[in-house]
Amino acid sequence: MIDGKNILITGGTGSFGKRLTKTILQKYTPNKVIIFSRDELKQFEMQNDFPKNLHPSLRYFLGDVRDKERLLRAFSEVDIVIHSAAMKQVPAAEYNPLETIKTNVIGAANIVDAAIDCGVESVIALSTDKAVNPINLYGATKLCSDKLFVAGNAYSGSKKTKFSVVRYGNVVGSRGSVVPFFQKMKETGSIPITDERMTRFWITLDQGVQFVLQSLQTMVGGEIFIPKIPSMKIVDLATAIAPNCDRIIVGIRPGEKLHEMLLSEDEARNAFDIGDSFVVADQNTISKLEPTLLLKQVGEDFRYASDTNSEWLTVEQLQAMIETV
Repeated sequence: MIDGKNILITGGTGSFGKRLTKTILQKYTPNKVIIFSRDELKQFEMQNDFPKNLHPSLRYFLGDVRDKERLLRAFSEVDIVIHSAAMKQVPAAEYNPLETIKTNVIGAANIVDAAIDCGVESVIALSTDKAVNPINLYGATKLCSDKLFVAGNAYSGSKKTKFSVVRYGNVVGSRGSVVPFFQKMKETGSIPITDERMTRFWITLDQGVQFVLQSLQTMVGGEIFIPKIPSMKIVDLATAIAPNCDRIIVGIRPGEKLHEMLLSEDEARNAFDIGDSFVVADQNTISKLEPTLLLKQVGEDFRYASDTNSEWLTVEQLQAMIETV
């Protein structure tokens, strides 16, 4: 899928984008890897991390997913687009709703249009557990984004551009995640906890990257891929990072859930277990997947939520994951 191809990563200077770039350059031989993002300083810093003499296939393209004309220029001769650009901070989205909509929804629509117009082969977009039964604006915009990418398969016509979505939970150590925040607060001697009952799905950057690449290889267009990943308790994370610190209960922030969900009962009607992950798709897409995957339909009342998950991380396992960040 990747060798000899031109790959473009939106939000390429973010935590996921940089790890994906590193993995692709180490394991594959692409013709080009294009980093598309809007911050010239982060692009400059990334160029220092990936020297041009060692990575001649790497390119940098300044732009914003809100700007369709710029996307049309960037997508020229691109084979694969991996869309990771987003506004994802829940409180920031709550207080800046229009800005979040412009990036997460209008930006997604622009990518669909530009990919079809430029003849891109495959587009895979990153989503979030917060898109399932959303109660915050970030989740609602990602739900809209997911719908746009799935619907994009009906619009591509003779261009044959394929669109799929990858949905997973919180990423250990990603920029803005709770891990670096807890590590910083550890120095004060106390850790703020929103609610001691809170649970979250947990995945490492490397696991997220591998799952995206795996889904890219499997996709036929129209799927939402969901990995089977463990849950963790927020109090266990606090213990893993700062076992000797006091805990201060500060209450759930605007737009936060007590528990997260990756697959709802309503989606379960169109969901299938494919071994190490689930896939949500309509019957037409499933019929294309059946020759290559062993599909087992989940029960109609099935739900995949962080509080009822069968796999849980211990304090020791959390400590080991954090050390790899």
